[in-house]
Amino acid sequence: MKKPVLVIMAAGMGSRYGGLKQIDPVDAQGHIIMDFSIYDAVKAGFEKVVFIIKKENEADFRSCIGDRMEKQIQVEYVFQDINNLPEGFKVPEGRTKPWGTAHAVLSCLPVIDGPFAVINADDYYGQQAFRMIYDFLASHEDKEKYQYTMVGYLLENTLTENGHVARGVCETNEAGKLTEITERVRIEKREDGPAYTEDEGNTWTGLAKDTVVSMNMWGFTKSVLEEIHDRFASFLKASLPENPLKCEYFLPFVVDELIREDKAEVTVLKSRDRWYGVTYKEDKPAVMKAIQALKDEGCYPQNLWE
Repeated sequence: MKKPVLVIMAAGMGSRYGGLKQIDPVDAQGHIIMDFSIYDAVKAGFEKVVFIIKKENEADFRSCIGDRMEKQIQVEYVFQDINNLPEGFKVPEGRTKPWGTAHAVLSCLPVIDGPFAVINADDYYGQQAFRMIYDFLASHEDKEKYQYTMVGYLLENTLTENGHVARGVCETNEAGKLTEITERVRIEKREDGPAYTEDEGNTWTGLAKDTVVSMNMWGFTKSVLEEIHDRFASFLKASLPENPLKCEYFLPFVVDELIREDKAEVTVLKSRDRWYGVTYKEDKPAVMKAIQALKDEGCYPQNLWE
């Protein structure tokens, strides 16, 4: 088997955060969240990382992390381009928003030829998650069904105090396989517990605190890249007429379709770790405090790469 590769989705500018949030330090030593993810990934066994970025951010990205990381792990870049569309489609006038996480991963098609894990650039996943996903990818191959995996988190461990978040709400069977995933794009902490809205806050539906959610930490074989490619045109045909400026091609959409078609089996690896991320500027002090606490507990050295 080929060794698993780590893919980091870092093409999104932080529109809510107000800048390139993926390169904002989260400790006094100047580390960014990706430093901790790559540190954990290397310890788990990953030897190569592919960064998905925007071409216009390449210089900043290389100077901030890529050049440093090349001393620790093999580095490759691919570029998410809004104009990378199937034949017969073009970017709607006025659209600047990228096409979503599945489109981002599609950028890896020319460079991935084996199993790979996918994570967000600006999320802290925890050391257990990287160990679990690496071990799964290193020991599973496609059978009559594609053999995929995801790390699931308890919803209460993934919420921010400072606004709403998007999460893939997961349902599993007794065997721990994913049966359905539903993208909820606005989940908030409320007085009576977590809830989501689909009508701009006019009505709310409650969610249990221990609901398993996806934080976009997926493990795939290379088969998923062809599936994403082959399904993109159908997604655009259905979605562009309804929402030409903001529709997005999400990874969970593709996974959910493959499960429903009985083409893929997705093992859910449950993590009890707490997620940390800088979704909003106001999140940063809490993330910095949490990172320092992990260092004080001995989970990380003060200077990761010394």
